[in-house]
Amino acid sequence: MKTEPIASARKRIVPIALCAILLLAAALRVWHIGFGLPDLNDPDEPVFVMTALDMLREHRLDPEWFGHPATLLLYVLALIFVLVGMIGSASGKWHGIHAFVMAVYADPGVVIVPMRLFIVGCGLATIVLTYRLGRRVAGPRVGLIAALMLACNALHVELSQIIRTDMLATALMLWSIDHALSIAGDSPRGGTRRDHVLAGIGAGLACATKWPAVLALVHVMTASLWSSRGRWLRRIWIAPVVAIITLIAVSPYLVFDYRTVLHDLGGEARKHHLGATGHGLGWNLVWYIRKPLAESFGWPGLALAACGMVVAIRRHRIFAVALLPGAVVVLLVTAAQALIWERWAVPLLPAIALCIALGLDHLAARLPSPLQRAIALATGLVLVIVPMTLTDIQRTTMRADDTRQAASAWVRAHVAPDRSVLIEQAAFSLLDRPGPVLFPLGNKGCIEVHHALSAPPSYKKVNDMRADHAIVDIGNVDPALLPGCTADVAIFSHYRRYGDEAALYGPELSNYRALLRNGRILRTFTPIPGRRGGPIVDVVLMRPIR
Repeated sequence: MKTEPIASARKRIVPIALCAILLLAAALRVWHIGFGLPDLNDPDEPVFVMTALDMLREHRLDPEWFGHPATLLLYVLALIFVLVGMIGSASGKWHGIHAFVMAVYADPGVVIVPMRLFIVGCGLATIVLTYRLGRRVAGPRVGLIAALMLACNALHVELSQIIRTDMLATALMLWSIDHALSIAGDSPRGGTRRDHVLAGIGAGLACATKWPAVLALVHVMTASLWSSRGRWLRRIWIAPVVAIITLIAVSPYLVFDYRTVLHDLGGEARKHHLGATGHGLGWNLVWYIRKPLAESFGWPGLALAACGMVVAIRRHRIFAVALLPGAVVVLLVTAAQALIWERWAVPLLPAIALCIALGLDHLAARLPSPLQRAIALATGLVLVIVPMTLTDIQRTTMRADDTRQAASAWVRAHVAPDRSVLIEQAAFSLLDRPGPVLFPLGNKGCIEVHHALSAPPSYKKVNDMRADHAIVDIGNVDPALLPGCTADVAIFSHYRRYGDEAALYGPELSNYRALLRNGRILRTFTPIPGRRGGPIVDVVLMRPIR
């Protein structure tokens, strides 16, 4: 009868441990949540924020942009705009939507921080769902270990702090996979109709957030095939059909505005991108393993994940059927793309965390005594978690101290306020200076930012002026318009990056060299491992300051 109190104590410990893991995860993600502000360092954050703001200002549900497609995220961001606007209006901070919009452009942090906190919530949801998957497959201990791995993963922490589609899409994929697990475990009936419907809804919502998230259906299909045992045609069609219906219901403009969809998809399907050009399936696979996965989990973690995969195949068939094939497909499809991005590995992180947990739990269970098993488990956790957490702390510290903000601070301290400045980043911190601030904008040359913000700009108009260029910088300005980009001082944040890939970007590099011909570099800010992040940034004197 002694086992009953022990079992009861374990039941009480599990929710406490999960809450502790979530508190740790929240602390790691909220720490420096305002990095960069009022500047915006991630180039896609302004895209999502401005698009959501345009939808509100123009009283429309059509995003008129479907690159990710990000429809679900844009609706959430629009709702956050409404809530922040109402709270600010009630407290007397602003009166009317025009005053609110101008307040946002004066200090983007007003809405950026609440939006980033929503993404933090999505990240925490993925941790809870990962725990749930691990608990269902191999018990609460495996679920807790997997949740802890994800909580301390540096890449997961980083993408939980940035307004992008990755974390929301991953949470919805995991929700779909959870129902796929139910389908795989419901042999030989092939899962209930409810499981198939909910799995399809999850996949449809995920796809409405990020196109590749439709691969969540792979998990559902393999689970259905496994559990049906020859009668797979009965229900295997349900999830894909429900996913399509859900996608169109959430974003009917994918059908109504299909020309824009095709245009935006064409813009996303680039063959090369500065700093993100791949070199084929094999090379890309190695890059994803060595870069985002090994750097965030560590090689010991990946070794345990490999062990966990073997354990899953041999002892946890439902897990192996419902999760592993889909994860492999996601990895192969991701590596087959022309471009490589760390963030594209985010959907793989929960699966790897679960495999690490299975591997560590299996190795510890092989020891004879409970004390030895506990010591082995604790030692394994320390060997994996401590380096992961240190990596996370270093990367967060580097995000909080960026070369671009250092360059802007130097200009504020050393350049007279009435002098003109050319910038390539969203340096809102320089807009309170009275002098002209120039910004390159594709086929429009360089615009004066104060004038452009005198009326709230439309992202659609800005995007049209970009002329489909992936990056907004001096390199993508029409050479004939370069004379209009001359300022007293310039902050070049992309010049050195083009120099590193001169063979691919000769024309872009020549634009910088044309402006630098009569200038000189005043100060260079370089990233410092573990302390300062960002690209190499040059502050350039373009013409004599008297």
